[in-house]
Amino acid sequence: MVSKISQKLLEIKLFLKCIKLDAFNISPYIGTVIMSKKCELTGKIPMKGHNVSHANNKTKRRFLPNLKKVKFTSELTGRSLKLTVSNSGVRSVDKKGSFDEFLKTVKNKNLSPRLKKLKKVVLIKSPFKKKLIAKSA
Repeated sequence: MVSKISQKLLEIKLFLKCIKLDAFNISPYIGTVIMSKKCELTGKIPMKGHNVSHANNKTKRRFLPNLKKVKFTSELTGRSLKLTVSNSGVRSVDKKGSFDEFLKTVKNKNLSPRLKKLKKVVLIKSPFKKKLIAKSA
C-alpha cells in the first residue's frame, strides 16, 4: 500500500517537472497554481525599489503594474479573450482603434504565448492593404 502511494507521488512529481508554462508557476510541493503579475499585451512586470523614510532608511518594496482583467474581442476571428492587461496596454489598444490593429503592429517579444498564436491567425485573415506612396514632383 505504501509503495503504491510513493509510486504515485513520483509519477506526479515527474509530470509536474515536465510542465513548463509562461504564465503559471506550478509548485510540486504545494500543489497550487500561482499567476504571474505580468501584462499579456505590453509585457510589463513588477519592478524593485525602496521605501525611503524621512530619516532616509531604505526598505525593499515592489512596484506592481496596474493590472486589470479586460475582455477583448477580435473582429477578424470572431473570438473574445479575457486578458490580464495593464492600464497602459488598454490605452495602447484604444489608440490603435481595435484589438486586431494593435496585434498587427505590436512586437512578438511583448506578447504572451496565446496572443502570439492569435496574432498569426489575425495576420493570415487580415486583408492586405497596399500603402500608397505619394510622388512629389
